[in-house]
Amino acid sequence: MAVVTLSIFEGRSAETKARLIKALTDAVVNELPAKPEHVRVIIHDLPVTNYGVAGKTVDFKPDP
Repeated sequence: MAVVTLSIFEGRSAETKARLIKALTDAVVNELPAKPEHVRVIIHDLPVTNYGVAGKTVDFKPDP
């Protein structure tokens, strides 16, 4: 089994995340000897206020 864990900023649509899960699953299946049913994808949505650079919160607007 393969587990892919991804942290992204919140604000993306369910459709975008579904496409991402499919693409990540396909990549694992193509690069590892894994069946799609053995691939798990975990997406962590991070609030943009939890991201900072150089001691300051970053004002980031993710693409949908």
